Amino acid sequence: MKKYLKRTLSPEKITKLRDILEKPDRFISRLASSNGFLASLYYLLISRKFDREHLSVLKGRLSYWNTNTVDLESHPLLRRNIHRLEKGLIMRPRRNIFAEKYIGETVECYERALSLKAFCPNEKKWAKNVLDNYFSVVGKSKVICKVREKYMSFSKCGFKSCDESGFYLPYLQKDTPSLNMNFEQLETLFLKRRSIRWYQNKQVPIELIQKAVDIAVLAPSACNRQPYRFLVSNDKDMAIELAGCAGGTGGFVENIPAIIVLTGDLSAYPAERDRHLIYIDSSLAAMQLMLALETLGLSSCPINWPDVSSSEKKIQNILNLPSYQRIIMLLAVGYADPEGGVPFSQKKRGKLIMREILPK
Repeated sequence: MKKYLKRTLSPEKITKLRDILEKPDRFISRLASSNGFLASLYYLLISRKFDREHLSVLKGRLSYWNTNTVDLESHPLLRRNIHRLEKGLIMRPRRNIFAEKYIGETVECYERALSLKAFCPNEKKWAKNVLDNYFSVVGKSKVICKVREKYMSFSKCGFKSCDESGFYLPYLQKDTPSLNMNFEQLETLFLKRRSIRWYQNKQVPIELIQKAVDIAVLAPSACNRQPYRFLVSNDKDMAIELAGCAGGTGGFVENIPAIIVLTGDLSAYPAERDRHLIYIDSSLAAMQLMLALETLGLSSCPINWPDVSSSEKKIQNILNLPSYQRIIMLLAVGYADPEGGVPFSQKKRGKLIMREILPK
């Protein structure tokens, strides 16, 4: 029906028709927005646009609870709790007794990780180093003594880490690398990174993308869970097929040489309150990825991914994704065509984008 109307009606008439059809919904939306109950009723009876999000969150919670029954490479609970221990270890002043509420489940999770062959060895090393440090400094209590005894009974089990150098432990800020870039150089990198839509017909080495991803993941992440994945293809046909699933790629999709599908994993969380963290954490990493690609001679273009049912189903079928893995965005990647146009995209500055919070 929509395609027929677009063919037969002028743009002006389509705009008027859309306005007429939207008026009842605007009126009902105004009423429903007066309180939470009516808003929930609206999205139950009038609009079902949040159905997929509800299902994804529930499926994610179910998958989180089932993590003890599958062979994992990484565990969100272990990552979260080890990071919580790190924050406790660097606290000023550090408490004599801390982490009693979750140290038991942390040690149990680590013990299970040791039994899994596929589990990331560097994650095991990080967990062991931090747990060793924690038990060496924490005070005594009934809970801690009991868990410490259990930990000591199996913590000597050996495993080989991918990185045998040093310890994975909290360190002092003064020991971070020195910075050899000034503000003007950083600004130049930001200005160099533009959303590029026109590329050379040249394959992108997967090794370069991996190199960029490996430093992009140094971005901050809530409790260091990193609930995202970069699904990469440098096959042009596959890149075109995946990019074509998104709206807004018409006209330039045929020249995209490589694509990155950034997904967020809702199975990293047991509670609904954390459902937005996949968007925050993955976007922080995505920005660093685009800057990293630029330093390797590769340009990129983030492709918007609105919540459209048909697009979601199409790309999930291609990639065989479970419903709790949400698409965050797509990234086109390639060697920029020097003759390709770049939108100016004037950015907001000053008071348009920043407001100072003054003391009362």
